[in-house]
Amino acid sequence: MDVTIKKGFLKPFNVVLTFVVLTICLSCGNSEVEEDQGIPLPVVTLQKDSTITTFEYLGAIEGKVNVEIRPQVEGILDSIYVDEGDYVEESQPLFKINAMPYMENLKNAQAAVEVEKARLNNAQIELERLQPLVEHEVISEVQLRTAQSDYEVAKSTLEQMQSLEATSRINVGFTLLKAPVSGYIGRIPKRIGNLVTKGDSEPVTVLSDISEVYVYFAMSESNYLFYKKMSEDTTARRLNPHVKLILADGSEFDQIGVIDADAGQIERSTGSITLRAKFANPDAILRTGNTGKIILEQIHPNVLLVPQQATTVIQDVMFVFVLDEENKAVRKAIKVEGKSGKNYIVSEENLSEGDVIVLNGLDKLTEGTKVNPIPEGQVLANVNKSE
Repeated sequence: MDVTIKKGFLKPFNVVLTFVVLTICLSCGNSEVEEDQGIPLPVVTLQKDSTITTFEYLGAIEGKVNVEIRPQVEGILDSIYVDEGDYVEESQPLFKINAMPYMENLKNAQAAVEVEKARLNNAQIELERLQPLVEHEVISEVQLRTAQSDYEVAKSTLEQMQSLEATSRINVGFTLLKAPVSGYIGRIPKRIGNLVTKGDSEPVTVLSDISEVYVYFAMSESNYLFYKKMSEDTTARRLNPHVKLILADGSEFDQIGVIDADAGQIERSTGSITLRAKFANPDAILRTGNTGKIILEQIHPNVLLVPQQATTVIQDVMFVFVLDEENKAVRKAIKVEGKSGKNYIVSEENLSEGDVIVLNGLDKLTEGTKVNPIPEGQVLANVNKSE
């Protein structure tokens, strides 16, 4: 059977065929171009800069003066003149213990003093009476010596009674408890009518002077040695002599502190040493019992910084991919000397300023992979534009 194909019928078929062939050719061309240019990945050029590293330590806060208010005499608590949390001035009355028993003791002591004064006066009169008689040999000298001894005994007894009177007077004064320093009143476990004694397990209250506060924190022995070394360093790479305090809510305290003391010995059971930082507390925000974090800062001038996202770890060794002159990836091991924010501080053993490293997409790279570098700024600009 003869098949006749009309001439006009082939034109649409030729157009479609031509389009398919061109598309395939263009696709092959683009693939070859992309292969020649390499994998498009963001890169960053290394530069030196000054930065800081931080060290955090958990601290306990105390007022510069914390005084336990304890009674010096035993008795019933008659009055409480303050409330918990009140601010009091030095010598302000705080508590009153029933003073009646001590007032009676004072009266008895005062009466005993008067009795002994009279006895001393009598002994002195007797001594003065016998003196001329002995001089005129009317009586023997032994009687005079006896009168002299009685006078000395009366004098000593009077001094003893006066001492008891002073003790009784002091005890009466102890029935009124006053603030030894200015500060804030802590918890008051006792109530009016309770018995208070010197042997109570807890104080009547604790008075804290918080115009300045101390923050106590501990660091390991190795960190302490580093701290002492870097504190005495005279170069630019030193520890900042001032410290910061992060409060429990995560905010930074608005005053700068300074480490002014350490415990002087290593705690054997923990292998740590306690240090003390002092902060001014003008607004009385910090109270005894608060906690916070002490922040120490070390200054690193003119160091090489590598973004953490540009690193990869293989068998405990950290690497980055550096582009050579042909934009081929070269894996180089780096030595990390510290961490600052999102960057590593690295030594210049295998890297140097001006090196171009791949920022991310490291899982796509092997040694010698060709990269089409996209500067970091351009990547950010494209992202912002798309947003």
